[in-house]
Amino acid sequence: MELKRILFVSHQVSPYLPDNDMSTFNRALPQGLQEKNVEVRIFTPKFGCINERRNQLHEVIRLSGMNVVIDDADHPLLIKVATLQPGRTQVYFVDNEDFFQRHSVPGLETDIYPAENDERTIFFTRSVIETVKKLRWVPAIIHCGGWISALVPMYLKKLYANDPAFDGSKIVFSLFNDQFEGDLDPRMVEKMIPDGIKEEFFGSVLNNGKIDYIALCKLAIDYSDAVCKPFIRAPKELIEYAKDSGKPYLTFYPKDKRIEKYYDFYKSLL
Repeated sequence: MELKRILFVSHQVSPYLPDNDMSTFNRALPQGLQEKNVEVRIFTPKFGCINERRNQLHEVIRLSGMNVVIDDADHPLLIKVATLQPGRTQVYFVDNEDFFQRHSVPGLETDIYPAENDERTIFFTRSVIETVKKLRWVPAIIHCGGWISALVPMYLKKLYANDPAFDGSKIVFSLFNDQFEGDLDPRMVEKMIPDGIKEEFFGSVLNNGKIDYIALCKLAIDYSDAVCKPFIRAPKELIEYAKDSGKPYLTFYPKDKRIEKYYDFYKSLL
């Protein structure tokens, strides 16, 4: 497969959210690659603090309407889209009133309502995958960034391995310094069983059945084809885990070298 299309699944993207290491990286890298004639699309959560009018978001009716069932509850999916300038990069926002607020809140729902993060992550994962299938847009690379995207590699490798929508796609996971405190709901694995996920898929990452930030990111590393570290700082345990996995690993590079290094890294995986 040629490096023609890259899908970014990102926790935060600037300018829709305030600038920080993650949000600026998740904007600059896709835009830089698009300038090299790579077709890029970005998926990200539609947090309540994202101003729809100012950022010119609009709902894509043909991609919305699916119900994602989690723990016997239906969660309707809304997909909204905006165009990131310059370069006219398409950014798709995963929305649902159960997990993302209808009104502006002082922060991200992942921080304000952490008790829902297990289901929020499952919802985001399934919504992204099913929407990409609807688009009939086959990416050569799927680059996941931020812990809310950490289930995507396992779902793709275990449930969508033979799906033509992801035929030949390689998965890259970014190590950021974006830890959350505590554990996700202990019933998280149980809630994914109806999807076809089995506890054995988690291997040795579960800590006495608990899923914390480190376990979630280790799971992403286990099912990714490669790992990168966009910035100098990242949890040491995850850096060592990624290197010990033997998978291709791209370390930190300054901004002036970043686009070329990632472009070459992606090509080496295909």
